[in-house]
Amino acid sequence: MKIIVFIKQVPDVTEVRIDPKTNTLIREGVPSIMNPYDLHALEAALQIKESTSGKVTAVTMGPPQAEEVLREAISMGVDEAVLLTDRKFAGADTWATSYTLSRAAKKLGFDLIICGKQAIDGDTAQVGPEMAEFLDIPHISYVRKIEKISSSEMIVERLMDDCYEKIWVSLPALITVVKELNNPRPPSIRGKMAAKKAVIPRWNADEIEAEEEKIGLKGSPTMVKNIFAPPPRGERKILEGTPEQQVNTLLKELRRLGCL
Repeated sequence: MKIIVFIKQVPDVTEVRIDPKTNTLIREGVPSIMNPYDLHALEAALQIKESTSGKVTAVTMGPPQAEEVLREAISMGVDEAVLLTDRKFAGADTWATSYTLSRAAKKLGFDLIICGKQAIDGDTAQVGPEMAEFLDIPHISYVRKIEKISSSEMIVERLMDDCYEKIWVSLPALITVVKELNNPRPPSIRGKMAAKKAVIPRWNADEIEAEEEKIGLKGSPTMVKNIFAPPPRGERKILEGTPEQQVNTLLKELRRLGCL
C-alpha cells in the first residue's frame, strides 16, 4: 500500500510575523514546528505500514527551511520525503495549495492520503477535502479511529459534535485525522541518523506539471483583506483558599475594579 502524508511546517505561535503588503504569514527566518495534527497523521500512516507492509511518503510545501519537518518525519520512520518548493508557490490560499499538493500526489501515486485535520496557523480544515476534490477521490474528515483497512477498502469512525459515524470507503481515498486517533511515537536513534543522511528531492512547479495560473498568490481566488496578531492576554490571578474565601476575594477585586 502506498501512503502519502501531507505535513506542514507552521510558525511557532510565539513568533508570528505578518507581511503588511500581502497580508500573509512570513515563514522564512521564523522559528517553526511541525503542525501538531500532522504528527497524528504520520503515526496513523506508520501503523498502517506496519500492518500492511506498505510504503509511506511525507510531502510538504514551503521554503527550503521546510525540509526540517521532512527530516523529522523520516526520523519517525517514513520511507521517503519530498519538498515542494518554488517561489511561484508563495502566497497560496487553501485552493491553490490544495491544487499544488494534488499535483504532487498524482506524480507519486497513492492508495491512501492522510492529513491532519487542520493547520494551527490557518485553522481552516479545508486543504485535505479540497485536495480530494482535485483528485476526484472520496474523503472522510475528522477520523478518530481506523477499524479496518485492506488494499481496497477501510472502515473508520468519524468524530461528530455529539456522536461518532462509522463509515466504509473504497480506496484510493483521503482522510483527515484528529488527535484522539493515536499517540505519536518519538523519533528513534536509528531514525535520526537516517534523517541526517537522507537526500530529500525538491520539486518545483514544472516538475509536478502545475499550471501557473492555479498556484501561489496568482492562482488564489480568495484574498485576505486584513490579518493581525491577537492582543496579549491581560494579567491573570489565581485565587486560593476555600471556595468561600475565593468568592470573597473575587468580589473584593470586582469592587476594586468598579465592576460591582
